[in-house]
Amino acid sequence: MAEKSPDAYRTISEAGEEAGLPAHVLRFWESKFTQLKPVKRAGGRRLYRPQDVQLLKGLRRLLYEEGYTIKGAQKYLKDHGVAHVSGLGEGGTPSDVPGARVSNAQANEEHAAGAQEPGARDGAAPESRSGVPGAQPDAPAGLGSEDRARIRSALGRLQDARQVLGSALPSRG
Repeated sequence: MAEKSPDAYRTISEAGEEAGLPAHVLRFWESKFTQLKPVKRAGGRRLYRPQDVQLLKGLRRLLYEEGYTIKGAQKYLKDHGVAHVSGLGEGGTPSDVPGARVSNAQANEEHAAGAQEPGARDGAAPESRSGVPGAQPDAPAGLGSEDRARIRSALGRLQDARQVLGSALPSRG
């Protein structure tokens, strides 16, 4: 197969291959990052521009290599812009911008400090990562703050995986 021009649009499978991601992850990230907007043709077929692929690579770097949560990556993208995150896919580092890194612990502490989940009703008990309304999301007492942050981060990744699997599996009913 002939190599495509660097300016050519990519199908979802081509974009995923170039970014090192499966197609279902691209579709999921599209729902989480409003800045990721592939062109949609009739029938819903997605076509990714070169700048879309660069943004995918930058997001992949933040989430998979730097250890950001989805929420932390959203904040980073909002604070630093698409061009900066796209540059991360080309070998830039989050430390290129002083104070740019929002760690998982910071994102989780901001959430625990009262950030309301999107879609939550005012006055309703927030739903924990376990999916049980009002359940305590914190790790057991006696652990250090770094351990608690790692546990919360792992719970966040598990919840993200649960959402991906839930959307990929046929519904029971």
